[in-house]
Amino acid sequence: MVWAPSLGAPDRVLAALAAALSAVGLLLVWSATRMTGDHTLLVRQAVAVAGGLVLMWLVSRVDLRVLRAYVPAAYVLAVLALAAVLSPLGERVNGAHSWIVLAPGLQFQPSELAKVALALAFAVPLGLVRPYQLERLLVLANPAADPGGAGYNAAQARIAIGSGGLYGKGLFNGEQTAGHFVPEQHTDFVFTVAGEELGFAGAAAVVLALCALLWRGLSIARDSASPYGTVLAWRAVSWIGFQAFVNVGMTVGLTPIVGVPLPFVSYGGSATVAGLVAVGLLQAVHRTKPMQP
Repeated sequence: MVWAPSLGAPDRVLAALAAALSAVGLLLVWSATRMTGDHTLLVRQAVAVAGGLVLMWLVSRVDLRVLRAYVPAAYVLAVLALAAVLSPLGERVNGAHSWIVLAPGLQFQPSELAKVALALAFAVPLGLVRPYQLERLLVLANPAADPGGAGYNAAQARIAIGSGGLYGKGLFNGEQTAGHFVPEQHTDFVFTVAGEELGFAGAAAVVLALCALLWRGLSIARDSASPYGTVLAWRAVSWIGFQAFVNVGMTVGLTPIVGVPLPFVSYGGSATVAGLVAVGLLQAVHRTKPMQP
């Protein structure tokens, strides 16, 4: 039985945090793209948030024991989806061959949804590091070495965040944002929009909301009725937390610049849906009661 009537109550704080972060993300994406006069990206993100919230609710109602039974199938599907980017369906975007074209204007990034089923791989052999990746590591060590080239993104990101001051310039009033000085400001660098327009206070609020969500997830892992639920919750929290740390870190110069979105906040349908499904999995762990003897 997929829908388990014996599930416990959902974690409403966790759900509210995910929804609030997604709403803030919509506002920041709107601000980052409004000067173009094209609302296509905003509409797509709104659709992704709505779809992700529905999936979050559906997944949260599935008994954890049922989810566990489908892990092998999910793993195989994830591997196949990742391999599909190398097929004629794959498309290269910003130098990364990681997208599948489903229809004109509709793309899907398998690596985002694969995070639900696959553990993140951190150990990459040094021989596989590509030149552009090495450049990013060198820029991290010395951001001023090439401010107009490889270090441009990092420099502009820090300028945008620093210009916001304590309380920011106000939503939709960011000069750096309006001028599109920071590349990919609606996706990987959306945190710079928060820093400039909402200031340190607003950016800190986003970080605190993410931390609160992670804390709720850790509490769910600790209180899980099964070892499998504990591991699943830990994996979901680790993925979201690591991704958030890398994204915020690269905008302030603490980590190399990589194509990693800010969970729930950055524009990106695949990433948004994957993040909300992860929250649904946490809810499923939270609501699944131990088997009665």
